[in-house]
Amino acid sequence: MAYTPWPASEPELAQMRDFNKKLAWMPRFKIRNRVTPRVIQALLRVSQTLKKAPPAETRTLGAVPVRILRPAGKAKGVVLDIHGGGWVIGNAQMDDDLNLGMVQACGVAVVSVDYRLAIDTPVEGLMEDCLNAARWLLSSDEFADLPVFVVGESAGGHLAAATLLALKQWPDLLKRVSGAVLYYGVYDLTGTPSVRTAGPQTLLLDGPGMVEALRMLTPGLSDEARRQPPLSPMYGDLTGLPPALMFVGELDPLLDDTLQMAERWGAAAQVEAHLLPESAHGFIHFPVAIADGVLAYSRGWISARIQAVLDYSH
Repeated sequence: MAYTPWPASEPELAQMRDFNKKLAWMPRFKIRNRVTPRVIQALLRVSQTLKKAPPAETRTLGAVPVRILRPAGKAKGVVLDIHGGGWVIGNAQMDDDLNLGMVQACGVAVVSVDYRLAIDTPVEGLMEDCLNAARWLLSSDEFADLPVFVVGESAGGHLAAATLLALKQWPDLLKRVSGAVLYYGVYDLTGTPSVRTAGPQTLLLDGPGMVEALRMLTPGLSDEARRQPPLSPMYGDLTGLPPALMFVGELDPLLDDTLQMAERWGAAAQVEAHLLPESAHGFIHFPVAIADGVLAYSRGWISARIQAVLDYSH
């Protein structure tokens, strides 16, 4: 399974390089304690109260809150969105802009999972929340006839892949998933080579510091135990998983995670993996043309699969 270099024009590359100069002034994100994530989370909530949010429905599935955005007309499909944030920050509302773009472009409903965070909950609890939300969505009469997609970014990519692996216990539910879109996920909780050797050119994320952060995330476990799926989805049996679309930037410490995961997933199912030039971790949030192009491509990929399901059913 080979990756495809993203076809960026010279003006797009120049724009990204200029943006990277700004990123280079920022400290690279490193989880050293439980205090900093709490501060960042509080600031996130304050910023969200100051911003006008789109109409959304909040619902609690058992103990798992979800945030639902719906299209104006009848939904053509449904997306399970799993946000990023290093497992320790973030919430379902932080993806509103991306999810609203998906709703409008694809005519889907988006169900975003407000999973618990690892500052208070073991990572297995986060995985359980995402699995419970997925099982509810895939069993719900409300979405019974709609194609389902799972979308995850960064830590959300890890949780999305872990969720799909766990769904193999319920084959009929897993069959309902038409595809997965994964942006620069974490698939090996011991740290892939690109994480361990990442230098300052990687921007935003401190790669070597991630190894210690991953140990903090999984206290008391040996590296061998951390590699066990679904904790490290890379090493799971990926047969039966849906087609996947993956993206990673060449300046991302998590480069090997996506490329190696695409290789393994591609042996079992259809996979399309794109390597983004001059792009750091988190690039889909950057105000640049390359990010706009990737998001448009992802939405087109989902729309094409929805259309294929509609054509087949008719």
